[in-house]
Amino acid sequence: MGFPAFFDEVRSFVVRDPLAEFLGAAEGGLIEYRYADAVRLAGHSCPTVAAAYWMTLKALEYLYPDSLPQRGGIRVDFRQDQLSGVTGVIANVVALLTGATHDTGFKGLGGQFDRRRLLYFSAGIAEEIRFTRIDTGQAVDIAAQLQPVPFAPQTFALMQKCLDGSATAEETAEFRLCWQARVRTLLLERGDDPEVFVLRPAPG
Repeated sequence: MGFPAFFDEVRSFVVRDPLAEFLGAAEGGLIEYRYADAVRLAGHSCPTVAAAYWMTLKALEYLYPDSLPQRGGIRVDFRQDQLSGVTGVIANVVALLTGATHDTGFKGLGGQFDRRRLLYFSAGIAEEIRFTRIDTGQAVDIAAQLQPVPFAPQTFALMQKCLDGSATAEETAEFRLCWQARVRTLLLERGDDPEVFVLRPAPG
């Protein structure tokens, strides 16, 4: 039941969730998120899930340089609609980490802790996602450009063999290693590469 060892090397981050603190779910409302949490939510590890986790981490580090990010205090806008490409997968991971939902989240208690109306699609923004602090209005745009980090050349031939059932045990193992190798490179070697993860302050 173990994950690939490199998951433990991926940078984690801590958020403060006032609702978790109020209900006694986490001491001080502090919750630590790791890449494995995104994998558990999605049910798999791939470049899309990795990019969703890392874009959220980078955006929150930018917006909260001197304090903990406040889960439930962040609005998230996506340029694409929710059915376009992998936008829905990314949105699920972002919602986990930020608490932002459109209309399916917690309705709040006594006018506080409402998690709805914080996540939107088809927004008129330049980059893939915009994260905005509700308290200050400060915002940042971020996108993942994954082309500079390709899969190993044999990956898709091996994938096809796995899909049609003709792969040997060795080929299956090699495919899985190739697949996760790209994820590892994205998170551990290229995570702070501005050509891969493009971050820009949003216009005020």
